[in-house]
Amino acid sequence: MYHQAVSLEERVMLDAILRSSADGAVAQAPALIAGAWSNRGTTAERFGPYLRGVVSRAPQAQPADVSAVASYARRAAPAIAALAPAARAEILDRAAHLAVEYRDDFARMIARELGKPLKDGRGELDRVADTLHVCAAEARQIGGEVLPVAGWSRGVGNTALTYRAPAGVALAITPFNAPANLLAHKLGASFAAGNTTIVKAPPQAPATSAAVVALLLAAGAPVESVQLLHGGGEVGAALCAAREVSVISFTGSAATGAAVARAAGAKRLVLELGGNAATIVCEDADVAEAAGICARTGYSNSGQSCISVQRVYVHRSRFEEFLARFTDAVAALKVGDPLDPATDVGSMVDEQAADRVVTWTEQAAAAGATVAIGGTRDGATVAPTIVAHPPADARVVTEEVFGALVAVLPYDDFADVVAACNASDYGLQAGLFTRDIARILTAWRDLQVGGLVVNGSSNFRLDHVPFGGVKDSGFGRESPRPMIEDYTVVKTLMLRGMSIWGTQS
Repeated sequence: MYHQAVSLEERVMLDAILRSSADGAVAQAPALIAGAWSNRGTTAERFGPYLRGVVSRAPQAQPADVSAVASYARRAAPAIAALAPAARAEILDRAAHLAVEYRDDFARMIARELGKPLKDGRGELDRVADTLHVCAAEARQIGGEVLPVAGWSRGVGNTALTYRAPAGVALAITPFNAPANLLAHKLGASFAAGNTTIVKAPPQAPATSAAVVALLLAAGAPVESVQLLHGGGEVGAALCAAREVSVISFTGSAATGAAVARAAGAKRLVLELGGNAATIVCEDADVAEAAGICARTGYSNSGQSCISVQRVYVHRSRFEEFLARFTDAVAALKVGDPLDPATDVGSMVDEQAADRVVTWTEQAAAAGATVAIGGTRDGATVAPTIVAHPPADARVVTEEVFGALVAVLPYDDFADVVAACNASDYGLQAGLFTRDIARILTAWRDLQVGGLVVNGSSNFRLDHVPFGGVKDSGFGRESPRPMIEDYTVVKTLMLRGMSIWGTQS
């Protein structure tokens, strides 16, 4: 059986990045360039949105770094491709165990860099462990097939085989809102597929991103398997345009996704973009359960999730009951210090994001909506906000809020509410509370989304289940199996004059 010792040097690096946050020290987020950790170059500081002080520092990539990383990755790709799937799987399983071991350290880091409550950070690390275990399992399943060419006259006497080969160099561009798990998806699937990966970290979570990279290396991954750069959009654009890159996986806004596609040109792309998730509560629903679920999932991570509950459409006969129960459940959420284990809602990523939520709330109120609760902020912390009866053209209805706000609207006819959900430019995921199987099948067929959650809100995901959207929410599916398909290329072998089926036509 393959076995490679856990890297002591990388374990020390992982400790250095994560454990520094335990006593409130500023975390250093090194780059990994051409096979070596580095802190050289211009340094950017990350201000914690709740702590309102410097929490991490990261060296910013220069044009020469982009060239060095791309060139090194191309040279390194054959070594990772040659690593047996069993070896990749063992490394990924060890990385999953390390994620569990460092769970609390990661949660503290995420809370400091992003204001995400500890309970949400711990939940994210549980998902990291699951994701890496799933990537390991999928690595063991990579193979090919014997094609049925003898079923057609021109194929008689021949044999055709396929297998999935690594694409070569993958580029992972990750967002801030789930910096550990979304990087685990991209990096884990790419490594499982046998690629070397270039990671462009989000500026808001440089230390968390560096720690995930160190986690994989500490588990025994060869240093050739991953490179890490920090920087802004210009670094991402340069990496997207690099000829050495074969496939790009990007998670972020629709506007930035379009820019990625333009810079990438003729490269394979997986784009998981924005959302404006709707949840429908029908007249036969358990309203108390629906209100509780929407309260928990509408404000986790301060609503900064592409599938966070943003629009809730409630049948008019149950609207007032739902709104009252929902308001009570939201009022019970504990808002405050993300490092307090009891906190439900921490801060948003920065004050600009928080101000946007408050401004859109005020605009909706000026147009006739009722603010049932919230609508204020303290720095980057937004009080959980409910906007009832907003106009259909209010920004809280038509655009992605990506914040601690839920709009609640009544509906009368099921076909009309499906049409209202579909009026959005986005189509990532939806929720539906009903016991009516006919409605469930109708919604599954007619809602223009990549996924439907029944008797749950839009904000639920299993990491091994295909996840992705339609319309401006992107294309491709971000879970290990479909991602491995995107990160590999099918190679065909044609054997002329050789067949187990004989040669008689």
